[in-house]
Formats: sequence, C-alpha cells, structure tokens
Amino acid sequence: MKKITLTIIAVSAIVGLSGCKKFLDTKPTDSLTPVEYYNSEAKLTSALAGVYDVIGTEAMYGNNLWLEWNGGTDDGYYARSGQTTGIMVHNFDFANDRVAALWANCYIGINRANQLIANINIPQMDAVQRDAILGEALFLRGYYYFLLVSKFGDVPLRLTPTSSPNNADIVRTPAAEVYKQILKDMTDAEAKVKTSSAIGHASRVSKTVVQGILARVCLYMAGQPLNDKTKYAEALAWSKKVQSSGEHVLRTTFNAALTNSAYSQIFINHSQDIYDVRESMWEADFKGTRADGYLETGRLGNTMGITMTAVKFEADSGYCYGFIKGTGRLYKLYANADLRRAWTLTTYTYNNSTGARVPISPTVNIYGRDAAKWRRSYELLYPKNKNHGPTNFPILRYADVLLMLAEAENQVNGPTAAAYDAINQVRRRGYGLPIGTPSVLADLAPGLSKDAFQLAIEDERSRELCFEGLRKDDLVRWGKLVTAMKAAAADQRANGAGFAYGALSGENVGDKHKLYPIPAAEITVNKLATQNPGW
Repeated sequence: MKKITLTIIAVSAIVGLSGCKKFLDTKPTDSLTPVEYYNSEAKLTSALAGVYDVIGTEAMYGNNLWLEWNGGTDDGYYARSGQTTGIMVHNFDFANDRVAALWANCYIGINRANQLIANINIPQMDAVQRDAILGEALFLRGYYYFLLVSKFGDVPLRLTPTSSPNNADIVRTPAAEVYKQILKDMTDAEAKVKTSSAIGHASRVSKTVVQGILARVCLYMAGQPLNDKTKYAEALAWSKKVQSSGEHVLRTTFNAALTNSAYSQIFINHSQDIYDVRESMWEADFKGTRADGYLETGRLGNTMGITMTAVKFEADSGYCYGFIKGTGRLYKLYANADLRRAWTLTTYTYNNSTGARVPISPTVNIYGRDAAKWRRSYELLYPKNKNHGPTNFPILRYADVLLMLAEAENQVNGPTAAAYDAINQVRRRGYGLPIGTPSVLADLAPGLSKDAFQLAIEDERSRELCFEGLRKDDLVRWGKLVTAMKAAAADQRANGAGFAYGALSGENVGDKHKLYPIPAAEITVNKLATQNPGW
C-alpha cells in the first residue's frame, strides 16, 4: 500500500522573457507559481510523492531493472530461446529503448527532486517535518544519480530545476565528482530523515535505509572502475551504523501454513502488503489490480516467477511468463541442506490443462528452473490482473547490509570474528537455524584467508540476493563481469541440454558492457554529450 499519495507532479516553469512582443509578457493565468504550488506541508508531501513515483515505473523497479538489466548474469538468464537481441542478452546499441527509458526516468526524478529542494522553505510549517521532507528529496536525488553513474559512468550533473528546453547542452561530469555529490546528498539526508520505527513501513526512506545505501555506494566506489579503496572503511562504518541501530534483524519466523522457512516468508510478505521493516528495509511499493481503481502496480511475479500461461487458472496461480531462469551455476552453488534453493529456484511446474503443480525431481532440469522468489499464488487481491500485480520489490534488505558489512570488514581488517558473524547470520537463516547459534552445518569454514573469504562473500551474495537486481553491478565492481559470465555460459552450453540458449548473454558480453551507452536521444539533443567506449 502506498504510504504517500502518489500523484504525477506537473510544475509549470516560470521563465522570464525579454525583448519579445508585449503579449508574451502577460502573466499566465492557467498555471501555478512555485509560491502557490509549494505553499503548504500537504503540497510539499505531494511533491515528494512525485519524486518517489519514478521508482515504480516500468523502466525501473516496476519491471526492467530486475528483469532485463539483470536478466543475463551468472545467476540467471532470459528464458526465451528466440530472444537474440536486447540488453538481457548483451546484444543492443545506443538506440535501445530500455536504455533511453532508464536515463529519462532518472532525470525526471532528479528534476522533481531539484524543484522540491529549491522550494522547500516556502510554506510555514514544523521545522522537523520540513527537514524530513528535504532529507528524503536529497536522498532520492542522490539515488537516481547513483543508478545513472553506476550504469553509465560520467553523466551530466544537474542540481537546479530545469526551467527551459533551451539549456540541454551540458557536459558529462566525471564519475568521481558525481559520486562525491551523491555522498553529500545522502549524508545530508541521513541527519534529517526519520527512523525506520517512526515511519513503520518500507515505502519511505528511513535513517537506516540511507545508511545502508551509503554502504552500497561506498562499496561501488571502492571497486571498479573508480577503485577508491579508502571507501571500504566508509562502507564498513555505514553498515555498522545500521547494525548498531537495533532497528533491524533477520526474519526468523514464518507462517507454517504458507511456507517452510523464514527466508521464503520475506517474499510472500512482498505479495501480501505485509511490512517487516526489521528485515525488508526499503521497497518499491505497489498496490492494486488495475480493476480496483489503483494503477500503481508492478510486474514482479508476472514476468519473473513460476511459469503459468493458462488464462483459465490465473485467478488462482496468477498468469506468469517465467522470463527468468536460474543458471546451472546458481543451482549447484547451494548445499542440499540450504532451504533457500527450494524457494529461489522452483521445485514444480504447472500443468496448463489442469492447473495442478507437477513436482520436479531434485536432479532434473537444474539448468532451467524458473526464478521463483515471488509467486503470484500468494497474492490476496482478486481478480488477478494478467500482467500486473501488487507485489513490492525489495531495494534494500538487512541481509544485504550484513553481507556488505562482512565484505567491508574483510577488506579493512581481514576475516575477523565480526565478518564471520555477519555472514554466518545470513547462512544460518538460510539453513533454517537460529541465527545466533554456531552451526557446523551452516557456518562458513573457519580460518579462511582474506581472498578466500572475499570469494565466499561473492558466492553468498548469489545465494541470498539473486534476482534482486544487484548481481551485474556486483560483478562489475569486482572486475569479474566478463570472466564470471563466460564461465557460467560455458557450463550452461556444455551441460544445459535444452537450455543451452541460456549461455547467450555470457557469450555476447564484453568489456564495453561494464558501462551502458549514452542514449541516442541524449546524444541527439545534447551537443556536448560524448559516447562511452565501444558504443
């Protein structure tokens, strides 16, 4: 459920004109000035909703960021044998519409944030509330820039509202400077936004969410292409702030009638509008069926989930294209006792004639199982829309914070007890064991070297966070995009039998894919824009 009323914000720019005919100097009567538009707390909140709204677009967490932008990694592949072009198989060019849409939506969000920031002091209102709104706007501006710089490298940096279509020419700001601004925006925001417990849901950004995303930003800066190793210490500090806040802990309870593990309960909650902010810290929030008057829906469980394409059964199971499947590498990465595999990679298919679930043998089809974290059969809203649903997408989970803490601690101090404790909490929960009790079965082998511990972290991030839109960026920052994907592709091609087409993305990937091309639309409009190497 949306906790901010989501309204598409259309703010008319007030542009002063001189040297024109007299009638052009007439004050408009069909638009609002900033003073009129932002003159109350309610209007500031409405404007903030417009800044958030971009997150749920299909170009972002409504579909494409987790489906296509991460649809071809060493964890998973796009499950259409005839799909030979597109970003999911690393065969596209700078005119690709998905690339253009992400770029455009990020800058829409940035401009809305800039407008709100510029007008934040107009209304008379409680100073704490004003600060909280300002903090969220600053964070979101920083987050949209983070999406841009991590995928495109150098990007134009705009920190004031765009007031005219005539100022489109702007040089790309070096990535290091963009990251510097991101850190500034987010650090300023951290001091202003409310705590997770005060907000009570995952739709809006809290203090610990800002801290957790700052840890992510710093880890990206520490890796390729910036390689600023000093940022490991900052990532460690931010992740420790989340840990020490006492606001978050891994979910260890579950509804036995629905699932057999606390891990799977996380994703069922996303489909049932159940907020557990101690685990799922920040979510792209969706609502409705499109038949109930709500259009803020997403496609999680529909384009990625357990395949069900018989319309007559969609009321129960929900229609699902099952576009993403797990690689053989991912299946083999889990130990047999790890409960996460049976939830992440489907253990059954649907019979399209009867709607019955058909079990898959544990040793069969390990190269072609549907990515099954989100399952439409758990949606509670009826009638179910064929292509849209209310399932939220987790942008930040506490398990990710713990794994970032373990990685940063290892890079700064080596594989200490603190690093082991963080990763072992995640692993124990994955095995269905108490997270605070040592386990010979679940715990990482003791005495690992720094390099071996890093490799263990990289594998654990696959087991825990696969299909959550993080893997490709992880591979890029570790400098392993090409080698990891080539290895997974070779395994898929050699052993995947009828799913050998899943090797295509890895076979196509090259060094140029560490960054995406600057969109054709930007190159056309912005005369100062330059293109990334290889595009």
